[in-house]
Amino acid sequence: MSSNIKSTPGQRFRDAVASEQPLQVVGTINANHALLAKRAGFKAIYLSGGGVAAGSLGVPDLGITGLDDVLTDVRRITDVCDLPLLVDVDTGFGSSAFNVARTVKSMIKFGAAAIHIEDQVGAKRCGHRPNKEIVSQQEMVDRIKAAVDARTDDSFVIMARTDALAVEGLESALERAAACIEAGADMVFPEAITELDMYKLFAARVKAPILANITEFGATPLYTTEQLKSADVSLVLYPLSAFRAMNKAAENVYTAIRRDGTQQNVIDTMQTRMELYDRIDYHTFEQKLDALFAAKK
Repeated sequence: MSSNIKSTPGQRFRDAVASEQPLQVVGTINANHALLAKRAGFKAIYLSGGGVAAGSLGVPDLGITGLDDVLTDVRRITDVCDLPLLVDVDTGFGSSAFNVARTVKSMIKFGAAAIHIEDQVGAKRCGHRPNKEIVSQQEMVDRIKAAVDARTDDSFVIMARTDALAVEGLESALERAAACIEAGADMVFPEAITELDMYKLFAARVKAPILANITEFGATPLYTTEQLKSADVSLVLYPLSAFRAMNKAAENVYTAIRRDGTQQNVIDTMQTRMELYDRIDYHTFEQKLDALFAAKK
């Protein structure tokens, strides 16, 4: 079969950005959630670095996770879901251009469609927490150049995230975004934006797709897709919405079972066995197993 660039994850991500304005990108903490997101009609999905830290490892989003931790979750998602996956690679998982290059090559190999890489220092923090520190603009540009140079697939998307707004102000963030696009980045992710009109300024300055991170309980108001479209936003990210709901639901179930000595009082909050089987296409697998057993008899 001849290779077709249209079939690459990166090209599917670019096509999704072009076809839906703005493109809703929803966080999927694991492979099961990726299937649920596809069923709900989303055209692209996301793996959060903070989600890998908290969900897979049970640690804070403070630069503790490594490349292999994220790759494990990437592979599990891309193995079962063909939606293009945007992956948070923090600062690139290492201090040198070689680390950034290894990260990019690995992400492509494991089936990711896009990454975003940020300008925080190695000991990074959640983008909506105080006391963030950022590297120089030149160091961030070098990260982008290293990422772009390492691409083994030209359609793979390199997105530049800047945390400069909270640290150095709007003009610095705009300058950094423009410098990253000049260095070869495809899209821009200005983090922790506090006013809707700021997105329009980024779009005008860089003339490239802008991502709005609409995470709950953070610095950015929960703008609607209509509001964001009016501000020239191309992608809207909901990084941990389902994860937060999942955690709250699990906590409520654990509390109820421990308190009541039974799960009867929370059974109506649960996905049923048949719903689960339907979502993971269980019966198709079982039918193949039945056919195999029948053929052996």
